[in-house]
Amino acid sequence: MLGATRAGDGWLWYGLGLVILIFGGHERFSAVVAMALAAIASIAAFQGLKRITGRRRPCAVERHCWATLLPPDQFSFPSGHTMTAFACATAIAFFYPATAPALFFFAFSIAVSRIVLGMHFLSDVVAGGLVGALLGWAACQPFV
Repeated sequence: MLGATRAGDGWLWYGLGLVILIFGGHERFSAVVAMALAAIASIAAFQGLKRITGRRRPCAVERHCWATLLPPDQFSFPSGHTMTAFACATAIAFFYPATAPALFFFAFSIAVSRIVLGMHFLSDVVAGGLVGALLGWAACQPFV
């Protein structure tokens, strides 16, 4: 779970962007731009929503037996890791549909890790996943 959360810190998506730039074929630039737009929109959205909602994290409500990492901020809703993971996965899957199962497996793993590690409630990751997927889809629309 720690590995999934750390991948959700951005390293997975940076690496994927690099791989796509090298091996992505004729749509590589469009795919990377769409992923970057989705990620930027996701970061802006979750930071704004967290400030508006002000929901405390589960680990702030009750000590969590598995939580060994510090939360990146004090607010829980929505999950930024999850939102960005689903935004990036959706954007890349749009251009490379065959990769969708692996991409969404990683995004789902990141989401589950946030719950298991006591960083988020289930509703935080569900909302993050839905909004992230919508942002990923929206980032691809200029390329249709």
